[in-house]
Amino acid sequence: MITVGGRHPVLANYRVGFTSSGKVLALELTVYLDGGCNGSISARIRDFFLGMVCHCYTIPNIRVKAHICKTHTASNQAMRAFGRVQSLFIAETWISHVATATGISQEKVREINMFQDGDRTYKDEPVDSVNLWRCWNELTSSSQFYTRRAEIDNYNSEHRWEKRGLAITPLMFFIGMPRPVNQAGALLHVYTDGSVLLTHGGTEMGQGLHTKMIQVASRALGIPPERIHQSETSTNLVPNAVRTGGSYNSDIYGMAVMYACHIISERLDPYREASPKGTWTDWVQAAYVDRVSLSATGFYRIPDEDPPTTEFLKANYFSYGAACSEVVVDALTGKHQVLHTDILMDVGTSLNPAIDIGQIEGAFMQGYGLFTLEEVKYSPEGNLYMRGPRSYRVPGVSDIPKEFNVSLLKGSRNKKAVYSSKGIGEPPLVLAVSVFLAVKDAIYSARADNGVYGNFILDSPATPERVRMACMDKFIDHSSVSRDKTNAH
Repeated sequence: MITVGGRHPVLANYRVGFTSSGKVLALELTVYLDGGCNGSISARIRDFFLGMVCHCYTIPNIRVKAHICKTHTASNQAMRAFGRVQSLFIAETWISHVATATGISQEKVREINMFQDGDRTYKDEPVDSVNLWRCWNELTSSSQFYTRRAEIDNYNSEHRWEKRGLAITPLMFFIGMPRPVNQAGALLHVYTDGSVLLTHGGTEMGQGLHTKMIQVASRALGIPPERIHQSETSTNLVPNAVRTGGSYNSDIYGMAVMYACHIISERLDPYREASPKGTWTDWVQAAYVDRVSLSATGFYRIPDEDPPTTEFLKANYFSYGAACSEVVVDALTGKHQVLHTDILMDVGTSLNPAIDIGQIEGAFMQGYGLFTLEEVKYSPEGNLYMRGPRSYRVPGVSDIPKEFNVSLLKGSRNKKAVYSSKGIGEPPLVLAVSVFLAVKDAIYSARADNGVYGNFILDSPATPERVRMACMDKFIDHSSVSRDKTNAH
């Protein structure tokens, strides 16, 4: 932890122009990214940050300035959902501020500003607003948001030192990488006993990539997955592999595997036609006897946009989702517990629902740690204070929501990825912002009991110390702690 940097901390100052009805007209945003002692990856983090500054909201006028700062800490690096998680958190912060300033409910202001049919991002990217709104509307209904909102308001009116909070947030997540890495390769060997050896350039790190690639090959070849064996990733088999990350590896390697399988299938077609009642092994052996190659390479590259541009890093497509979280906060200690979380995620046509749901749950909990637990502190000299589990807390079993429901959007299609699927590794992490906003919602109630109203600053992560100080009760009034009043997050 001392030598390796973490996620880029970001300081944001924003100004938002909006109508009294909550419609956002303009956004001016200035951000400072802490790159650490060198900017090894910081420029790329900045590019991804800029790609999602609007999140899923229509903003007619926008000006953004992003600065990378050199500091005296370890060089900060790319982490899951790098750049985009910071950008989307800031977007949810200022849209919440608009709701507070207008006196309109948080969910209503979001609905007023969310993309509609035919809208495009500020980078002229098309938006599938149908799935965005389906996720939002279906989750609002299935989570019984408005019923629970009324129940929580009633609960808070009867409890002075224990407050509940509720928040629902949408998600539109940018899936895309720079043009040079939008390529992938695969190698397929078929043996005379009918077994298949598959190799691709992706790295398995617990995200289920190998399992999905076996499933793709199984479907493309029309054989059981048990016949397919996954070789270890190695550059002597598949050279020049791009990095594994960015939630798009199932997309590109899946297509490469599928193309390799199609080559083999085309070579076996004459034997299928000659012996339609034969087995896979029969066709393979017949092809071998005829000296037909039973090895093939597959290569895929994401098509360039038309017309091509290098001005912005553009999305290949977007993933959509929504999350609703309920928390209970102890206003005297600042501690909280997540009582209930509902997630609805658009994964296209899932290659493996079990893996995708596991990815959603894991990403959400990692985001929960980011937004509420994992505080990093440095001394004025740049020495890291948080050096182990005693001082740096990560989510544990007790932090999992007491009721945790994850659903996949039905009937979704994606023509830009293998078998109409979508990347899932990173997008759900951002949905944990619903917990942060639910904690803030509970704090609003605690502050109201003390006659304190209006927006307030709550930096991420929302640690017990920060939550306690934000409650602004009579005990806090006796302290000498003061806070900067700028809109910095």
